[in-house]
Amino acid sequence: MTKTKGAISDFIEKYYLHFNAAALVDAAKGYEDQLKKGSKMLVSLAGAMSTAELGKIFAEIIRQDKVHIVSCTGANLEEDIMNLVAHSHYKRVPNYRDLTAQDEWDLLEKGLNRVTDTCIPEEEAFRRLQGHIFRLWKDAEDKGERYFPHEFMYKMLLSGVLEDYYEIDLKDSWMYAAAELNLPIICPGWEDSTMGNIFASYVLKGELKASTMKSGIEYMTFLADWYTDNSKKGIGFFQIGGGIAGDFPICVVPMLYQDMERTDTPFWSYFCQISDSTTSYGSYSGAVPNEKITWGKLDMDTPKYIIESDATIVAPLIFAYLLDM
Repeated sequence: MTKTKGAISDFIEKYYLHFNAAALVDAAKGYEDQLKKGSKMLVSLAGAMSTAELGKIFAEIIRQDKVHIVSCTGANLEEDIMNLVAHSHYKRVPNYRDLTAQDEWDLLEKGLNRVTDTCIPEEEAFRRLQGHIFRLWKDAEDKGERYFPHEFMYKMLLSGVLEDYYEIDLKDSWMYAAAELNLPIICPGWEDSTMGNIFASYVLKGELKASTMKSGIEYMTFLADWYTDNSKKGIGFFQIGGGIAGDFPICVVPMLYQDMERTDTPFWSYFCQISDSTTSYGSYSGAVPNEKITWGKLDMDTPKYIIESDATIVAPLIFAYLLDM
């Protein structure tokens, strides 16, 4: 039985007819086609999508089985949880373009770390999580256990230790939705995050061993096994932004094909990137999808879409289309 599309989907189909607007609709329909034929989908999250509260709709995408693995930065991993426990303490700065260096310093003095127009409260967000996550790290080390960064986050969420701090509806946290389903996550370069920095500080102080945290190489080998096991009907690649969240996982295909010499490894079966990066000066994030053919990531006939726009506008609309909203 075919579901009826809702008002948002009808609107974009009627009015989004040309240029980036049309590419948005084409990409949404291509994503839907992938799911209909039984393909899996990887979604990569770069930038500050969690602080942009993408979780309000991405969590439902997870619950409805429209994404099967996530690749994200360490910032996106932690900032969704920070928003969950400290939302009322965030400060919006709509006139951020007018801030002076002194204004920025004043925000720092108040413990407010700015991400464009939104300031994350250091004490309520970072420090509220630090004690709980440290205990999980230390407990694992004492038992001789090792886990990935996202697995520690899942343990913290599912343990219930943060429940007294919840400040938003739990259904709007994409990390909680992922934890409930034990959704596979790849988090390359996790060290480049607040929690990664905090973990490193404990290593420097001799309170933790670096080896307690599973590494990026282990993330790649995990992804290689996952891709091999799940690619029979194809795996699509939906990239929000650029950077390591996209660059790292897309390379699993040429690694398997070329370095492991598994020549039956299928290419990614769909590719879409939402980015405002331009094609210039050797930019990978701004490279057109066809360039990826030369690196053994996409096939000549892989459906390819690029939407050159703001991901905070585009991604919710595509997700709304997939949810028949």
